[in-house]
Amino acid sequence: MTSLTRLLILSQFAFNVGFFAVLPYLADHLGGALGLGGWLVGLILGLRTFSQQGMFVVGGALTDRYGARPIVLTGCALRVAGFVWLAFAASTWAVAGAVVLVGFAAALFSPAVETEIAREAVRVEIGGGPARTRTLALFSTGGQAGALVGPVVGALLLYGTGSGDGGASGGHFRAACLAGAVVFAVVLAGHWRLMPGTRPEARRTATEWRPLLRNRRFLGLALAYSAYLLSYNQLYLALPAELDRATGSQQALGWLFALSSVLVVVGQLPLERRAAARLSWPGMVRCGLALIAVAFAATGALLTLGGLWPAVAFTVLLTLGQMLVVPAARACVPELVDPERLGLFTGALSSLSGLVVLLGAAPAGALLERPGPVPWLVLGLVPLLGMVFVPRTVTRRARMAEVTAPT
Repeated sequence: MTSLTRLLILSQFAFNVGFFAVLPYLADHLGGALGLGGWLVGLILGLRTFSQQGMFVVGGALTDRYGARPIVLTGCALRVAGFVWLAFAASTWAVAGAVVLVGFAAALFSPAVETEIAREAVRVEIGGGPARTRTLALFSTGGQAGALVGPVVGALLLYGTGSGDGGASGGHFRAACLAGAVVFAVVLAGHWRLMPGTRPEARRTATEWRPLLRNRRFLGLALAYSAYLLSYNQLYLALPAELDRATGSQQALGWLFALSSVLVVVGQLPLERRAAARLSWPGMVRCGLALIAVAFAATGALLTLGGLWPAVAFTVLLTLGQMLVVPAARACVPELVDPERLGLFTGALSSLSGLVVLLGAAPAGALLERPGPVPWLVLGLVPLLGMVFVPRTVTRRARMAEVTAPT
């Protein structure tokens, strides 16, 4: 493993610790402490996703132009400010503004980091090292290890104080936000010291958008990834709603997020090894989307059992689908685009997905207010539709090795 790969994986781990100490409990805070309706909770969560995923294209384009280091540092600083604001926000509009700032911070940090890990994965593969999906799977594993620690930290802050209120009270949610801000401050300090710069000659002076709009195979991949992200977003909307219905509390939410992360940490590399030996990258994406569709169908079918079984089934199957979709989709992108525009296209993959989540969040929130299996079955159609848009084949090329490496 190269030193740059190690830095990027560790930064993704730390970033997710702070992020997931807060995000799983945001819906409960909005609906409980602030008393917002289901549609408004869904809309605010959609705004958070859009300001993050939807703005990735901006962060990616800036990464192409200025290099990863300044974009990563700016994203970390904005994330600290956003979580401090969210900790003290009391009105609907203040919360919405803080959530948008938190999302935009990640829209700078994440595409810069993802662009660099994609470049490094291709370089390692071309240099005789492991397949790029292995490096990208390691990156996902590092991120999910952070996602494993984060919700547990959040659960301890929110529910481990013996308050007995059964929910995320304003003061405890504030503590979780401030703890997240501290983590992001540490990430900022670490990258300030260790993140390598980029040779000036490797930077573009302008961003050309027309190739993005003309690349039909990439747009098809982006639509398929959009179906995945809209489905995965239900971990923050549908899963809390199901826990409230089944148990009257969301105290199990942190542990279900921990279960999801454990599955990735333990199973991501073995699953990648077996899938990569049998399937193409587009085939891995299609299989992942099929598993996600099964997750929604199984949850709807298990609702009659009561208890935590539907939530557990949803978490496990959705996570398995994610483990196939994410590294395979990221592996496809360098083969579909100009190497000098990798940041732009990496960001666009998430931006288009974020737009779909924004458009679908409020309807999904309203749909989930209905009891019974129908909402789950309807949501299960989304990943099935996404399978239609996955490119049939992706031809491997070696051009990414020509891109100047960070120094």
